[in-house]
Amino acid sequence: MKAGWGDDKVGYMEEVTRELYDYRPPLTKRDDFDSFWQETLEEARQVPLQLERAELAYPIRGVKVYDIAYKGMDDTRIKGWLLLPRRDSGERLPCLIHYHGFSHNRGEPSDFMHWLMLGMAVLSIDCRDQGGGTGNHAHYSHGFMSNVASKGIYDKREYYYRSAYMDCLKAIDFACVQPELDPERIVVEGGSQGGALGMAVAALDSRPKLAMVDVPSNSNLTARVEGNHGAFASIADYLKKHPEQTNVVMDNLSYFDTMNMADKISCPVLASVALKDETCPARMYFATYNRITSDKEIVIYPFNGHEGGGSRQREKKLAYLAEMFGDWFH
Repeated sequence: MKAGWGDDKVGYMEEVTRELYDYRPPLTKRDDFDSFWQETLEEARQVPLQLERAELAYPIRGVKVYDIAYKGMDDTRIKGWLLLPRRDSGERLPCLIHYHGFSHNRGEPSDFMHWLMLGMAVLSIDCRDQGGGTGNHAHYSHGFMSNVASKGIYDKREYYYRSAYMDCLKAIDFACVQPELDPERIVVEGGSQGGALGMAVAALDSRPKLAMVDVPSNSNLTARVEGNHGAFASIADYLKKHPEQTNVVMDNLSYFDTMNMADKISCPVLASVALKDETCPARMYFATYNRITSDKEIVIYPFNGHEGGGSRQREKKLAYLAEMFGDWFH
């Protein structure tokens, strides 16, 4: 038994999580970090949305389902769902933008009914070149072993997550021009890779009013590579074959590490982690969480793995939204 646990002042959870709240590995941010992202944002803004939306027949009569698409960072057309609760009031709706986990896709409309029942619209999008119907028109000169996490890693301007972060940010652009949606009530949400995308978007764009992120990825990326954790093991595999590129690759990763972005987040953050998660270890996310200066809250699941809190955490997110933004819902 650890010293201090079991006395009147220190419980089990306080003892096993104490180190996490103190964990602040040195930032890896380079001098041109801010200018790199400013240039990237300006480049993304130059690409017209060229949005499409087509209503589909759906068996639940209280819901409108639209198949949507828009241009992301380049000529890649990002596909998704726009889901609206049917209402007669004509009042603009708050919108939750969902980013999916690694190798997944936009999901099915039925996956999001709980948000619609709360009174929110939902925009759920594909990540390019993963498990959905969205392709990839980007050019890569180097770096691909077993998955997209290593695509283009030799050049930070070609790296996969540069385009992916911008695709997700442009989902906000899409939401803001929909007549049914309120641009002042945007929430970003996702788990694993989707949690990382939510963190990055909240850091790079001031429009989200809340980020809800579960078992988030893309934090403390040097440690992720060193430990062969999750998708970033592919970068370790790449460096086995190209050890001479190690310095360049690690430098390039630093631009996409959410711990280097955390101080830019201005909206509240509701996060969750699981202490048995070896894909996106909780410790590594705390490198980001501990640097968030906006209002924040984290839920820790001590005996869960990468599945995180599952339906229990979904209930917490619903309750959080209803409590913190109750005036959004009637």
